[in-house]
Amino acid sequence: MSDTLFEELGGEAAVDAAVDIFYQKVLADDRINSYFEGVDMDKQAAKQKAFLTVAFGGPNNYSGRGMRNAHAKYVKQGLNDSHFDAVVENLGATLKEMGVADNLITQVAAVAETTRDDILGR
Repeated sequence: MSDTLFEELGGEAAVDAAVDIFYQKVLADDRINSYFEGVDMDKQAAKQKAFLTVAFGGPNNYSGRGMRNAHAKYVKQGLNDSHFDAVVENLGATLKEMGVADNLITQVAAVAETTRDDILGR
């Protein structure tokens, strides 16, 4: 049996580290950081860690809202494809910084892409 993307990335420790670095990048990115004003980033990071774990084939401990519902208020505030692209760019840069192989980064981007329409309310 082949490893899941979760396992290939390095499991829980790698996802936890990636999310922490990712949100540092997101909060420094003027294209998208306004969407995180007033957000409890510890809670946000915990939700993101649980979501990415299951999205990458790890254990399902995600109990958050669905992507469409969770992002609906941001869509009303103008969240669009350019913002989604910025998030994916920051995720890719995070993984690159962590030394993740390009083929795995491509797989992560493909998983992220499957959420685009729900996140953008389409």
